[in-house]
Amino acid sequence: MLHGVSFSVGRGEFVALIGPSGSGKSTLLNIVGLLEPATTGSYRIQGDETMQLDEAGLTLRRRAALGFVFQFHHLLPAFTALENATLPALMREGRVSTSQRERARAVLQAVGLANAMDKRPGELSEGMQQRVAIARALVLGPPLILADEPTGNLDQASSDEVFALMRRMHAELRISFLVVTHDPRSAARCDRVIELVDGRVARDEPVRAAAAAV
Repeated sequence: MLHGVSFSVGRGEFVALIGPSGSGKSTLLNIVGLLEPATTGSYRIQGDETMQLDEAGLTLRRRAALGFVFQFHHLLPAFTALENATLPALMREGRVSTSQRERARAVLQAVGLANAMDKRPGELSEGMQQRVAIARALVLGPPLILADEPTGNLDQASSDEVFALMRRMHAELRISFLVVTHDPRSAARCDRVIELVDGRVARDEPVRAAAAAV
């Protein structure tokens, strides 16, 4: 349960959301992702209030404004990397246009998968599968990416590569990121840290300030 949580993520910010198990991180991310309703208060995306939207309105807003990267990539095993990357377009519009397919190709190339577009998930390493998941989140160019323990299922080397990739995509595209992580190393590579404790914001500060306080 969350209590009086208030914060904003500005355009182009890369924010870590940390806290012990049970602190409310998953609940908060679900609310920000329009997957779970808040009981009170206000939640705006790009200045637009979302609290009064019906389910159809929430779905449309979610598809237009948000991208998701999870700890487990949730790729469709029968689809190629390219087909998985185009899923957001297929879900939003019922079809994939030529321009959207070319956009997916460009993003897959940007994340280092130029030679793996026609491969299925079972033919890719865990790190490469997570790169496909990141590409999938980026294809429609949402203003905010929500990443829930995106490196939690990877070994250290793959984790470092994937996190560096997210930072590079953030720098190049100026997309905002809100990243839930238990890894202090990952949090230290973000620009800002929000810490939840018992459903409340215990601190919200730039990473440099957080590191100096340790």
